[in-house]
Amino acid sequence: MRVISKKTLVEFYEKKGVKDAKGPLETWYREAKKANWKSWTDIKEKYRSASPLKDSRVVFNIGGNKYRLVVKMNYPAKIVFIRFIGTHKEYDSIDAEVI
Repeated sequence: MRVISKKTLVEFYEKKGVKDAKGPLETWYREAKKANWKSWTDIKEKYRSASPLKDSRVVFNIGGNKYRLVVKMNYPAKIVFIRFIGTHKEYDSIDAEVI
């Protein structure tokens, strides 16, 4: 899969107070790059705690559910668009289905 954009992940985990997110986000990124997800069910096989949302969005629990990653999938083009990464508290303040 093509992940757009890793820069978003790096900018997040380089912020003060979230340095522990680096390892889990880098692991997710490497796994996503190697993946060949054709549908939501392909993601669910690997990430049991992931949740589907409207408009081909998926929420991943990162770092033992400490962080939330929202992506928008384009399965035919094999593209993962990162829409949001943040703490649970930050996630609770957004509308993940439209971000």
